[in-house]
Amino acid sequence: MAHDLTVWGAGTSRTMRVHWMMLELGLEYEFFLIRPRTPMTQSAEFIRLNPRRKVPVLRHGSFVLTESAAIIQYLSEAFANPDKVYAPDDAKGRAALNEWCYFVMSEIDAASLYVARRHEGLSHIYGEAPAAVEAAKRYFQANIEAMAPRIDERGPYLFGDRVSAADILLMTCLDWAVSLGHTLPVDAARYRERVARRPAYQAARERNNAE
Repeated sequence: MAHDLTVWGAGTSRTMRVHWMMLELGLEYEFFLIRPRTPMTQSAEFIRLNPRRKVPVLRHGSFVLTESAAIIQYLSEAFANPDKVYAPDDAKGRAALNEWCYFVMSEIDAASLYVARRHEGLSHIYGEAPAAVEAAKRYFQANIEAMAPRIDERGPYLFGDRVSAADILLMTCLDWAVSLGHTLPVDAARYRERVARRPAYQAARERNNAE
């Protein structure tokens, strides 16, 4: 079924999230293979979509979203499919889901992994800051070790037997962390192995890594 959905972006953990949620929900969408910090992100057409010149971008009809966490949460609610994706409709359920989402995005993504990314892989843009990188890596390790028992306590996924927006955020960050050389606690590593077997995850990796 066509829903007039378009995605811009590929090649990063954040773009991976959008492709994965689309595929979990079985949605058809148009895809523009635009990588970050490339000339295509500087085009007038793209800047009209996102003045910050970043991917991913989602357009649903005339509605445009530009943050990966917001995009996948929107998709899970706008195209709700309880058989496929966990998206609670009660206040306590949403709060519990958001707790995980906010934790991953603030403490794991922004305050840990992206600090290392900025000052190692992108040091030619943002400058070297070895002390900040080491502190960020220690911060990631402390956070993931504190939360590892909760990752594995409710079932195969964070909220039981259905994947959620929180799982997509966490899994993409765990993949990112491993690529940076982190060793995951046993519970987190076991969780990552389970999630990696999902067909939609594997298909999204192929799409996100397309050339």
